[in-house]
Amino acid sequence: MKGLKWLATVSAFALTVCTVPALADVKIEDIVNDAATTNDVVSNGLGPQGQRYSTLTAINKENVANLAPAWAMSLGGEKMRGQETQPLVKDGVMYITGSYSRMWAIDVKTGREIWQYDHRLPEGILPCCDVVNRGAALYGDKVIFGTLDAKLVGLDAKTGKVVWTKEIDDFKAGYSYTAAPLIVPTKAHGALLLTGVSGGEFGVVGRVEGRKVDTGELVWSRPTIEGHMGSLNGKPSTMTGDKVNASWPGDLWKTGGGATWLGGTYDPDTGLAFFGTGNPGPWNSHMRPGDNKWSCSRIAIDPETGEIKWGYQTTPNDGWDFDGVNEVVSFDADGKKLAATADRNGFLYVLDRTNGAFQAAYPFVNKITWAKEIGKDGRPVYVPENRPGDPKAGKDGKKGASVFAVPSFLGGKNWMPMAYSQQTKLFYVPSNEWGMDIWNEPVAYKKGAAYLGAGFTIKPIFEDHIGSLKAIDPLTGKTAWEYKNRAPLWGGVLTTAGGIVFFGTPEGEFKGLDATDGKELFSFNTGSGIVGSPITWEQDGEQMVSIVSGWGGAVPLWGGEVAKTVANLNQGGMVWTFKLPKKLAAN
Repeated sequence: MKGLKWLATVSAFALTVCTVPALADVKIEDIVNDAATTNDVVSNGLGPQGQRYSTLTAINKENVANLAPAWAMSLGGEKMRGQETQPLVKDGVMYITGSYSRMWAIDVKTGREIWQYDHRLPEGILPCCDVVNRGAALYGDKVIFGTLDAKLVGLDAKTGKVVWTKEIDDFKAGYSYTAAPLIVPTKAHGALLLTGVSGGEFGVVGRVEGRKVDTGELVWSRPTIEGHMGSLNGKPSTMTGDKVNASWPGDLWKTGGGATWLGGTYDPDTGLAFFGTGNPGPWNSHMRPGDNKWSCSRIAIDPETGEIKWGYQTTPNDGWDFDGVNEVVSFDADGKKLAATADRNGFLYVLDRTNGAFQAAYPFVNKITWAKEIGKDGRPVYVPENRPGDPKAGKDGKKGASVFAVPSFLGGKNWMPMAYSQQTKLFYVPSNEWGMDIWNEPVAYKKGAAYLGAGFTIKPIFEDHIGSLKAIDPLTGKTAWEYKNRAPLWGGVLTTAGGIVFFGTPEGEFKGLDATDGKELFSFNTGSGIVGSPITWEQDGEQMVSIVSGWGGAVPLWGGEVAKTVANLNQGGMVWTFKLPKKLAAN
């Protein structure tokens, strides 16, 4: 953490540098209907369902090759690291977050900064996987985001001045916040701000919270680990799970993990919010026999009360750090209300989103070792010899038997969001083909210390590629096409009715592929690796596309042998916005 000590000197400020366009308040209807509107992007995922699909067609297969930069803006300074944000756009203003808990408002016509906010970060923050931030939320006249010292900050959208600040939890215990908040409608409380917590590697207990948007005041809290008590309106509500120790031994549930570090999605059809939960603590699964609910799970929450309506666990008794946090994307097919989620464990799951009933699971990466398949009951069929060994069974009790596991703990798919096309009916999944040597070690919980009980080294499994963008049919599991990339893919995906799939690579290329067959139609080098998520919207009759470039994230920090493949990539921080030249757009 030595490289972060200078953060204590960073002060919070908001600086107005140009005229602010006229802004209208963002209403809850704007958020719920975001997927159907084209002149703004007011939610993470281009709609709370998280499909990341745009109905715009001005940029299409025939002309996307002519896409050109309209403007670019540097994030400046020395605070580069990974830029994993997804921009938001409203009334001619773009809002982006950046590494080290920063935010900007940008004039989308010129690319000029309107204001910048730098959060004051204290000594001793404990970010697990780079100092990233994945985006903000817009509501009313405010823009809201979370910080690395586990706070929520509500800013005036016009000026960048702080309206309110709330502490999520104690950053010294390992808590932090990196996700884009989710805003949903409720009858009892109006619009609620839903947030999770980061810190799964430090023995924290995950939870989802609902807060009033105007003040940040807590309405309800729902822990994700069995045995912990929730709250509603300042009073205890119900316990998570049936009883204490139902699937956890001893007192391990008290530091059980299950961090909700990626945030959630919302389905207006069912009125449910979907959150994923992370790995159990510690990684050493021999210390905690049982399913360890609700770690490595997808849970459906009633936003009115914070009650869990259903839960589905992808990796019971996880022994490989296969977090279950990945986004739950709502879609309809065969007359059913379904949801899909691509897990770190290498399987794409399809669930009935009304009740969580298991429909199907398909492997989307190669050479999976930890499980033979997902059974008809929705539970994995484990390969016992491919679970890291119990240290107690070793000669000295200090290290269990090492195994080579696929995928690695960074996952078949990690945080980077996939996209679903209503046109092709395919999911576009940014995946990685890699494995790891992993072994278990003894460990005891200590506040603010890593709580792993495991060692690992990540290794590639193919010579020519690690990253793989796959177009997958969720009803059959078949891969329609695959785009292979030498370096790991670590950024989000966008697809459009124009038949394009947009995404970026660590090598810095922002690409547009044919959504039907994967043929490359467009590529532009942004100068730094891309780990952010692209958006598109309509501005003054023209379709715009934006991506934030800036290499970083977990791969260079945790990637073992794989990290060598990206060791020479440049960090950066740039917002790139593209459009078609007018004479071409008119054709």
